[in-house]
Amino acid sequence: MKFNKNKDKKFIHILSQYRHGLVLVYFFIYMIWFTYLERTVTTEFTPVYSRLDDYIPFLEIFIIPYFIWFAYIFVTVAYFFFTSKQDFYKCCAFLFIGMTICLIIYTIWPNGHYLRVDIDNLGRSNIFTRILSRLYTIDTSTNVFPSIHVFNSIGAMIAIRKSERLRPITWLQISTFILTVLICMSTVFLKQHSILDVFGGILLSIIMYIFVYVPAWGKEAKKADHELSKI
Repeated sequence: MKFNKNKDKKFIHILSQYRHGLVLVYFFIYMIWFTYLERTVTTEFTPVYSRLDDYIPFLEIFIIPYFIWFAYIFVTVAYFFFTSKQDFYKCCAFLFIGMTICLIIYTIWPNGHYLRVDIDNLGRSNIFTRILSRLYTIDTSTNVFPSIHVFNSIGAMIAIRKSERLRPITWLQISTFILTVLICMSTVFLKQHSILDVFGGILLSIIMYIFVYVPAWGKEAKKADHELSKI
């Protein structure tokens, strides 16, 4: 069997160039942990509720930004994966450490809410209510404080804002800010979360910002970016 040395070297070079992607293995750990909590924390939990929740109307159209969240997070992480190791490491550190903190909170302090509307007796039916009805059956109303939806949205916005390449793009900065606000709003307008979950997600994002986005952090990654630019 003959081996093409050039192809082998190229393959090894690609593996070396993108080995930082190994941190994404965390996603599988997260999904196993979160799925376990979703299946075990069903009835025995501490309700999360604020009187402010009663003043927030149910608006099914917010299912749009709620689902855009998945693409928002994926595209943000993927972009930094291919363009900047420094930004990628910081973004992943922010998201993954914060998500782990959320899972620890859910595990130690099982929580949930009773805010969901009865869609069958809502008095109207449209594509948004049907999608939401399906979401309700898949996603439980537990493991909500802090809101990972809110936390990750803010994390993606911060990563985009702190990127030297993306910071000068005004329309992108404005768009990501608006999208982040809409996603945070969607969690309460769809009755997926209490307003307290949103506050919890914001507070956690502030803590993680202080921890991750400090001037001295990521020097090794920045050096790797510089070396990568020479290739």
